[in-house]
Amino acid sequence: MNILLASSEIVPFAKTGGLGDVCSALPKQIARLGHEVCVFLPAFRTIYNAGVQIEPTGHELSIPMGSKIVRGQILKSQLPDSTVSAYFIDQPEYFGRKSYYGENGKDYDDNCERFIFFCRGVVEAIRSLQLNVDLIHCNDWQTGLIPAYLEIEYRKIPRFERIATLMTIHNLAYQGRFWHWDMALTGLDWKYFNYQQMEFYDQVNLLKTGIVFADQISTVSQKYAEEIQTPEFGCGLEGVLADHRNRLSGILNGVDYGDWNPACDSHLPAKYSVQNWRQGKAACKQHLQREMGLPENDKAPLIGLIGRLAEQKGWDLIIEVIKSWARGLDVQWAILGTGEEKYHQELQDLVGMWPQKVAANLGFSDQLAHQIEAGADMFLMPSQYEPCGLNQLYSLKYGAVPVVHETGGLADTIVDTTPETLAARTANGFSFRGFNTHNLQNALRRAMETYRDQPDQWAKIVETGMNQDWSWNKSAQQYVDLYQRTIRRRQV
Repeated sequence: MNILLASSEIVPFAKTGGLGDVCSALPKQIARLGHEVCVFLPAFRTIYNAGVQIEPTGHELSIPMGSKIVRGQILKSQLPDSTVSAYFIDQPEYFGRKSYYGENGKDYDDNCERFIFFCRGVVEAIRSLQLNVDLIHCNDWQTGLIPAYLEIEYRKIPRFERIATLMTIHNLAYQGRFWHWDMALTGLDWKYFNYQQMEFYDQVNLLKTGIVFADQISTVSQKYAEEIQTPEFGCGLEGVLADHRNRLSGILNGVDYGDWNPACDSHLPAKYSVQNWRQGKAACKQHLQREMGLPENDKAPLIGLIGRLAEQKGWDLIIEVIKSWARGLDVQWAILGTGEEKYHQELQDLVGMWPQKVAANLGFSDQLAHQIEAGADMFLMPSQYEPCGLNQLYSLKYGAVPVVHETGGLADTIVDTTPETLAARTANGFSFRGFNTHNLQNALRRAMETYRDQPDQWAKIVETGMNQDWSWNKSAQQYVDLYQRTIRRRQV
C-alpha cells in the first residue's frame, strides 16, 4: 500500500503533545511492515530545529482562499531513522509564526484560514508531485477538510478516483469550530453548510466535516470509541458519531520503546530492566529528588505527574489531594507541566508552602519527563476523560505504578489491583470510577498501603507492567488491517 499521513504535529518537526509522537512513530512502523509511507505537515518554524536537512522540491502551490489566491511551496525532508519521506506545506505568513495555534493563551484569529490552506495544499501536492496514494490518513480537525475536498472536488481527476480516507480523532474536545463566514474561504458550495455535513450550531466544524466525509473513522482506544457516542463524552458530536458508528473503530496508540525504555534511556543516571528494577529505580529516585530539590528520602513514596495543566487532566482533584495530604503524610510529589494560569499559581503556592514535599517544573523538559517516569514510585493520571494516554504506558515500562481514573484508554490499559487480579498476575496499577476527590484518594491510599506494607505484591504489580508489550507492533498491524479494509471499501 501507499499511505499518506497528514497531521499538524509530527516529531521531531512539531509537537505540543501526544499527537506529534503518534504521527511520527506510526508511519515509521507502517513502513517497517513493508508499505510505502509519506507524511505531510505545515512548515512551522520548528521544522528547522529538528536536526535534519529541509530541501525545496521546486513545486509551488497556488491555493484559492475565497476571492484571493495564496501562494506557497512544498518542502521535503525525511523522518529520522526511517524510509518515510516528510513533506511540508510552506506559507510563511500562515506558518512562520512563534507558535503553532496561538500565543499568550489565545488562538490565532485566522486558524481556519491557515488550515484550509494546509488541507488544500496536501491534496494539491499529490497532483503536483504525482504521488501514488492509496489512502490518506487524516489526524484531528487540522486535516478535516481533506476528505471533503477529495469527495467534492477531486474524485473525477486522474490519480484521485480511488484514494481512500481515514479520519482519526485524537481528542474530540478540539473540533476546529469557526464562524460561519469562514465557509467562504473553503471554496466549497454553501449547500454543504448544513447540520448533516459541515455546520454545527451556525459554525463551520472541521472535525465534523472530516468525520462525515471520510471513508472510515477511528479513535485512539476502543473504550473512547464507545464513550464519544454518549452525551457525557461526545462534545456535541455524539449523534453524528452514532449515525456513523458502522465506520468507527478504536485502535490503541503504541509506545516507541526506542525512546521510552529504561534499559537504554540516555536521560537516566542509571539504566535498568525488569531484572534489576529495584536498584535502578532507587538510583533514579535519588537523582530525581536531588534534581527537583526534594529531600533524598528512599522511604517516602514519590508520585510523578507529567502533562498539560488543564481541567480535563484532573488538576482540581489533584490539588485538593495534595493540600489534604501535605500536612500529615510523608509523600513527595514531582510535577512537570504547563497550561492554565490558575493551576500554575496554585502549584507555585503549594511549592512555597511545602517545599519538602512538592516540587514543580512549570514548563516542558523531555529529559525531566524521562527522569520522573524512572524516579517515581507511582504515576498519577486521574483524567476526567482520556482518549488514549501515553504516559500511563511509559509508566508501566519504567515501573512507576499508574493510578488512574477508569476512562478511555486508561480503562483499556490499566488493570486495577484486587485479590483476583493479583492472583491472575494481570494487576498493573490502581484505578477508580466516579470522577471525584474521594474516589481518587481511596485509589491512592490503596496504592500507598500496598507500597508500604506489601512489598511482594508491589513487586508483582511493577513486574507485570514492565513485562507488558505496548509497542507499536500490534497497533501498527491493526492500522494496516484498517487501511486495507478502507481501501477495499472505496474500490467497491
